Amino acid sequence: MSAPLQPKLSTNIASHLPAMARLDPARPAIIAPDGKGGWRTMTFGQLDTLSDRIAHGLAAIGVTRGARTVLLAPPSFEFFPLVFAIFKVGAVMVAIDPGIGRKALLACLDEVKADAFIGVPAAHVARLLFPGPFRTVKANVTVGRRFLWGGHSLDEVKALGKDEPYPMVDPAKGETAAILFTSGSTGIPKGAVYSHEIFDAQVRLIRDAYRITPGEIDLPTFPLFALFDPALGMTAVLPDMDFRFPAKADPRKLIDAMTTHGCTSMFGSPALIDNLGRYGVAHGVRLPGLKRVLSAGAPVRVDVLENLTKLLGPDAQIFTPFGATESLPVASIGSHEVLADTGKLAMQGKGVCVGRPVPEITVRVIEISDAPIATWAEAREVPQGVVGEITVAGPVVTREYWARPEQTKLAKIQDGDRVVHRMGDVGYLDEIGRLWMCGRKGHRVVTASGTLFTTPVEEVINQHEAVRRSALVGVGPAGAQVPVLLLEREAEQGPTDGALVQAVKELAARHETTRRVAHVYVYPGEFPVDRRHNAKIERERLAVWATKKGLGR
Repeated sequence: MSAPLQPKLSTNIASHLPAMARLDPARPAIIAPDGKGGWRTMTFGQLDTLSDRIAHGLAAIGVTRGARTVLLAPPSFEFFPLVFAIFKVGAVMVAIDPGIGRKALLACLDEVKADAFIGVPAAHVARLLFPGPFRTVKANVTVGRRFLWGGHSLDEVKALGKDEPYPMVDPAKGETAAILFTSGSTGIPKGAVYSHEIFDAQVRLIRDAYRITPGEIDLPTFPLFALFDPALGMTAVLPDMDFRFPAKADPRKLIDAMTTHGCTSMFGSPALIDNLGRYGVAHGVRLPGLKRVLSAGAPVRVDVLENLTKLLGPDAQIFTPFGATESLPVASIGSHEVLADTGKLAMQGKGVCVGRPVPEITVRVIEISDAPIATWAEAREVPQGVVGEITVAGPVVTREYWARPEQTKLAKIQDGDRVVHRMGDVGYLDEIGRLWMCGRKGHRVVTASGTLFTTPVEEVINQHEAVRRSALVGVGPAGAQVPVLLLEREAEQGPTDGALVQAVKELAARHETTRRVAHVYVYPGEFPVDRRHNAKIERERLAVWATKKGLGR
């Protein structure tokens, strides 16, 4: 079905749901495991009705407009109606990935000063064990069985509701809809403040960029993207996996979900699609029904694209949207262009091409600085082809971080009436307007003879068949750092560590980008990675490991 959604009656992001319910109430909105080897289905009509009932119930226990409401529950049958109910009542959804670790999670909760807390039983146990960050909470809801703690179960909230449409809040311009915390993999977790307009713009830009039509079937393996599916009119098929650890998702279960329900689209982190592609190639899997695969969170290696492409039909593409929690989407490129053109340049040390900016998004590259830039007049754009700090402006750009004015100053630039976001990534624009990413600004290695950027170096080294991935780190003070390259082995078999190091040094010597790497070492075991995507390498920890080992001296 390709009929457009009916016009929305409100700027509230939740208004996409009743629009879809009116258009096609019997179409499945959510398909999820039933815990018995089968599947459960909820239609768009049922999802809209249930979210209305929950909205009435939330309002009855005091969760109303403006209430900061922490939601700690994985994508599930309960997750989707809860999210839309929170938006319908005009509360502010606070999303914090529990995978960021206990200390960071509690710090985020303390920062938010929540009015309401909705979570699975394990989350409420944490609330009892560490009560400090929950001292402002007035309403507690348990998703699942409520034991001896107070508050209400979700079933009790439903019982307080009504079987009639909820009078959805029509938000004011710029009214906060959500606070979405970053993973903190490259710094402290920060709460990006989302308005309803930002969510609405994201839905529009994602839909148009990837030609998504209502009636498609998606396999989302990341909670934030799962949220978009009902708003896009897509059926969300929730795989049997732990959403906190996408790299550990069983490829067989992902394939079963896609083939059983005829998925036309999927989203997965680079680590997840790497495992899926490897398994699929090894077992002769074909997924001809998939029209597109989206992968974000870190650069996607060419070999990962090549593997997964072998599972797909000739017209299907793997798209790698570039963006961040603070601004998404920014740019995009498809696997056809990468495999035919830009992938070869990446392996020559040119960085990773993330494509052209999507419509309505302005990308500019400025001189690299670690200092705040108050106004755009103070920023200095660099010439085409020169590596600098990537900035972005447009309707999906968040204006601030929650309760973090210093981080807001470092990340935001005022440009007239609009806010420009400093991505924290470095890169350049080429002669035909494509954006190339060269790594995180904070990961650059500043030596006495110049600066090295992580992505161009690593893309060269990752070509070696015995290297699963590599990481460039700097040892010593900025300005006099020694570049050290650490290797994660592809497998236990293969060359010895010494032989691998020698082969990588010879490979590095053939490219201008990598010639200045001073030392190469095999890291024992797997690299530490962030908990949310399992793809971003925690180079800070690797640098500490290298320093403790006395490497680079």
